[in-house]
Amino acid sequence: AMSIAAVTSGSFQYRTRQGRATLVPGALLLGNAGACFECGHEHAQGDRCLAFHFTPAYLEAAVAVTPRFAAPSLPPQPHVLPILVAAESARETDDADAFEELALRLAGTVLALQERSVPPRPSARDERRVTRIVRRIEAEAHEPLTLTALARDAGMSPYHFLRTFRAVTGMTPHQYVLRTRLTHAAVRLRNSAAPISEIAYAAGFSDLSTFNRRFRKLMGTNPARWRQRR
Repeated sequence: AMSIAAVTSGSFQYRTRQGRATLVPGALLLGNAGACFECGHEHAQGDRCLAFHFTPAYLEAAVAVTPRFAAPSLPPQPHVLPILVAAESARETDDADAFEELALRLAGTVLALQERSVPPRPSARDERRVTRIVRRIEAEAHEPLTLTALARDAGMSPYHFLRTFRAVTGMTPHQYVLRTRLTHAAVRLRNSAAPISEIAYAAGFSDLSTFNRRFRKLMGTNPARWRQRR
């Protein structure tokens, strides 16, 4: 089957005919039907994914194009995040009826967004360093995390760390921290009745107006409406 797997936590290495990639939370594993693949944990142990599998005939009929992934993965994408949060929420609440629509939305978006060129890969040593920082961000996104501090923890100069982090994850450290905070907040808005201000501060935002502005930019709506739409 054609496979699209969204990484929800942890990280791992993936290799298939289209190439190789290190996958972090928010990234999408892409697999073509009949292709051999290998996954491994070279730098850290454990991951969790939400995987969708499609027959090529179903996808071709649904999206009116011949489905084929040219790259092994896609980095975290703003267009995809609302779909992934909705799917994660549907899984937590066992909302089976929502999955067909979400799966189609995800497949159509991925086929439109997939990149046709694969950037040069960082060294295995640098991948290992960035993977460690990704896991730190995942666990400590609510804490103050500066570029300088993260680069020091990775054992790199800030400039080299910035370039390498972007090459591995598809975004800058600052963008990744913001995305992680907003993802945690979006899931909690869907699954709890806690006040929006409490959720914003717990996610690592220092004021509500900044949280509202950045949430709206990433999710396409404000936190209150996002919660109501569940």
